[in-house]
Amino acid sequence: MATTAGGPGSAVHRTIVVVDVEGFGDPRRTLPHQLGTRAGLYRVVEAALRAAGVAWEDCYHEDRGDCVFVLVPPDFPKGPLVEVVPAALVAALRAHNDACPPEQRVRLRVAVHAGEVAFDGHGATSTALTTAFRLIDAAPLKRALAGSPGVLALVVSRWVFDEVVRNSAVLDPATFRPAPVSVKETRDTAWIALPDHPYPADRTAADHPAPDPASAPHQLPAPPSPFVGRQEELDRLDAAVANSSTVVVSAIAGAGGIGKTWLALNWSHRDLGRFPDGQLFVDLRGFSPDGEPMDPAVAVRGFLDALGVDPGRIPVDPHAQAALFRGLVGDRRMLLVLDNAADTAQVTPLLPGGDTCTVLVTSRRRLAGLITAHDAHHLPLDVLADDEARALLTHRLDPGRLAAEPAAVAELIALCGGFPLALSIVAAHAHTRPQLTLTALAAELRDLGLDALDDDDPTASLPTVLSWSLRSLTPDQATALALLGIAPGPDIGLPAAASLTGLPPGAARAVLRGLVQASLIGEDARGHHRMHDLIRRHAADTAATLPRRTRDEALRRVVDHYLHTAHAADRHLMADRTPAELDPPEPGTHLSPPTDYAAALAWFDAEHPNLLVAQRTAAATGRHRAAWGLAWALTTFHHRRGHLHDRLAVWRIGLAAAECLPDPVARTLAHRYSGRACADLGRYDEAEEHLRQVLVLAERAGDADRQARAHQEFTRLWALRGDNAKALEHATHALRLQRALDDRVGEALSLNLVGWYEALLGDYDRAREHCRAALALQREHHAREGEAMSLDSLGYVDHRTGHHDRALEHYRQALAVFRELGHSYAEADSLEGLGHPYAALGRVDRAREVWRQAWELYRGQGRDAEAEGVRRRLDELDHPDDPDGHGDPAHHDDPAHHDDPAHHGDSAHHDDSDDQCAPR
Repeated sequence: MATTAGGPGSAVHRTIVVVDVEGFGDPRRTLPHQLGTRAGLYRVVEAALRAAGVAWEDCYHEDRGDCVFVLVPPDFPKGPLVEVVPAALVAALRAHNDACPPEQRVRLRVAVHAGEVAFDGHGATSTALTTAFRLIDAAPLKRALAGSPGVLALVVSRWVFDEVVRNSAVLDPATFRPAPVSVKETRDTAWIALPDHPYPADRTAADHPAPDPASAPHQLPAPPSPFVGRQEELDRLDAAVANSSTVVVSAIAGAGGIGKTWLALNWSHRDLGRFPDGQLFVDLRGFSPDGEPMDPAVAVRGFLDALGVDPGRIPVDPHAQAALFRGLVGDRRMLLVLDNAADTAQVTPLLPGGDTCTVLVTSRRRLAGLITAHDAHHLPLDVLADDEARALLTHRLDPGRLAAEPAAVAELIALCGGFPLALSIVAAHAHTRPQLTLTALAAELRDLGLDALDDDDPTASLPTVLSWSLRSLTPDQATALALLGIAPGPDIGLPAAASLTGLPPGAARAVLRGLVQASLIGEDARGHHRMHDLIRRHAADTAATLPRRTRDEALRRVVDHYLHTAHAADRHLMADRTPAELDPPEPGTHLSPPTDYAAALAWFDAEHPNLLVAQRTAAATGRHRAAWGLAWALTTFHHRRGHLHDRLAVWRIGLAAAECLPDPVARTLAHRYSGRACADLGRYDEAEEHLRQVLVLAERAGDADRQARAHQEFTRLWALRGDNAKALEHATHALRLQRALDDRVGEALSLNLVGWYEALLGDYDRAREHCRAALALQREHHAREGEAMSLDSLGYVDHRTGHHDRALEHYRQALAVFRELGHSYAEADSLEGLGHPYAALGRVDRAREVWRQAWELYRGQGRDAEAEGVRRRLDELDHPDDPDGHGDPAHHDDPAHHDDPAHHGDSAHHDDSDDQCAPR
């Protein structure tokens, strides 16, 4: 190795050549292969330098494992090092590769730089030397070699390009390409060439110097404050950048005012270190108060100015400007924030050409084209959680003021529904109107709705911000959104939406998809659509501007959709129930009735909240037949699912509707079901009044059948009141009437009722006889629910008479039918009963298991007394040595421990299977 020029610590200007092997650590290279590769590296480097006239022994060089750097003697001219050495390296490499095994073949990256170099006892060091190593490690150089069919990629520093390459009589500067270098602390622009597979000559690139990294743009606006929550979204943005080897495009979508820009700017400022080459920002005005969306060409020109491009060197043609922009940022580590985009077409011209940038796009639309064509990461933004909403208010308002009015704070959070802009407006009102209490602000928001969130400043007015989203909607989409604002229920499926809008299902689906893309409505896993309450209010206000006829017909169609579909579904739940006679549906109503029992039950579960509101809508618009019909259609479902409060609510509306109809049968049925609903909720006096009305109406009409059914209902009422003897009297009376009528199905139900109350009164032999007779009739007539009730009764009788194994079998059979029917109300009772024979047989684990299941069902159905009874029995199982004796298995045989002695009288099978139930 040549001796160094100058003494220790003195600096001498040297030309620096660094040569690195591509893929030296490839697992296919064993240690012998690596040794052969290193030997070949030194041979080709020495041969190339000699070809340029540089003696190897005159150079200073150091080994770096898979890399070698060489300091050329100070007096040697720099021209040959870029004019001759690269071509000589190519020739020597080809000779080496032809002669060696495949594992020792190499391709090289070469960096050439110049600058002061000093020496000490450890070797050479200097900033220039560090820069040379940053050049050899630069990602653009690695990508250039990886994408080349040749064997060599050359990078020269900016100084070498300007002073040597541009002035060379041998080299063509137009075959070099500018490349930003951002490695650790180094920020510079270098120039890359491929000596054995040159780039096409580009005079523009050669003549237009790249912008100076020292003047990197920093266009990000200050982030709005405070920023709360959104941790999951921040993590997803972090993961997208960390896990990608290509350009990262993240599309943040959400409704106006939901906080898209808020999130984008806060993430960007938090992670500025990721983007050392600068940040570009543009508001594309896709949804704004001041006209049309920005032409992307205008944004491109603004970016070129920000990048420091000389205006005189910017092409006139917009396409050429976009190409220049893509080239300038293609290899930089930059962040582009494209805010408030209208659509994918506005964004596409602004995407960088390379793969080192990160792009954040915010839009009220879900930019499907950007996701499909550019693999963008879709990031939907929803409302803040309650704790995040509270944190936002806490940051903006005096904590003492919030603590003084906790109820008002809770109401404000609820009314704003986690909508960031709404919360911010409320906080601003609290600041600018300090004389008002938070309670007064909550009342204002409750009473005025969106009007309370309005302001002369359009950016601080939620109604105005939301209205900007409507500008991009088609007429069908705008009308559909308005009608969705007045649609009954919290969500809506496709058939109901088609009925509401009067559009064919295919067209309705397309309209809904457009509203989802516009972030005005959401879609869940079931395909149901829902909108935020504040957007719903805005849509409802818009609906008020539609013609009255349009609104009325839309509501008639959607109510008829729910009414007719509910009746079709009810036929699957109770096939032998006489169907109601309904008016034909409004023209344009779309029906999609369930096809079997399971589908019907699932439809009721999914649509239940909408059906409740549809009934109220029918009543409010004077559609009494529809209001009564929805109460009728929901009866079986409410009974089987244990929706006790909802059952009472719908029959109160149903009774009020029946009073407006000329049909006494409708009133009779409404009183009867209202009586049952009141009884189940402990409203015994109201229940008795309703049932006496049933008897009066039935006796006045000479209708023995309805008298029998009224007596059946009285059995339940008296049992719930604790008088099983009176319950048995009514059951016996009903049985006599139904035998006289030769009503075999009604007789079977009354037989079971008689047997059940006989069992509760201790007459087990007669009880077994009557329950078996009931079971035979029910099986003969395929009355599945009644069959299960009788099996349950027999299980109780068997348990009470010590036949515990037989009791288990009867209870299990009953449970199987109830579960088949989705009858969770009766399932809970049978599970409670099943636990007793298990406990009596000492099978404590099984008793505990079924009682826990019963407890969960009771709790879910709001049957608190029954749940408490089961909880006591579970406690007794867990404390068998209780000094009060509750651990005694005989204690479980006490009839008082059957919390619902009337549950066998609640079979829906007798629900008017032969009534003419349509109101006339």
